[in-house]
Amino acid sequence: MRTAIALLVALSLGACATYRQDLNRGQRLYEENKYEQALAIWRVLEIDMDSLELNDQARYAYLRGMTGYRLGFRKDARHWLAMAKAIEQEHPGGLSAQWKQRVEESLNDLNRDVYGGAESNAVGLPAPSGFGQPGAPEQPGAQPAPGQPEASPQPGAPAPAP
Repeated sequence: MRTAIALLVALSLGACATYRQDLNRGQRLYEENKYEQALAIWRVLEIDMDSLELNDQARYAYLRGMTGYRLGFRKDARHWLAMAKAIEQEHPGGLSAQWKQRVEESLNDLNRDVYGGAESNAVGLPAPSGFGQPGAPEQPGAQPAPGQPEASPQPGAPAPAP
């Protein structure tokens, strides 16, 4: 019985070392700007992420997020960088101060995609004046905001049914 337990412990420790080796290899590829190769490692390692220590999980999530960010996979990058931030907040020590700062800067950029705040639209043109702001002129066919009165009908437009 003791032999079986000892063998199981030895195998699990060996597996953890292998995951850490994969993490280190992926980080080396990331640092060499070989993002596609690093991403391949991250995708394989993802299913075993929970086998890593918490500090290594934060490092994995950071590197996976930054790899996606560099490759332009913005939704994935946002997910993984948010994971890195959350893990680091719960269990500090996995990310360096420089990486924490980079997480914040990258998440701010990625969050603008979701929540807005950019000065221009996706094509790089300035956003229409007042567009999307309270009290701004409504777009044709737009529904009034909850709690706002409906706009009066345009002259010559059919009246709404009672």
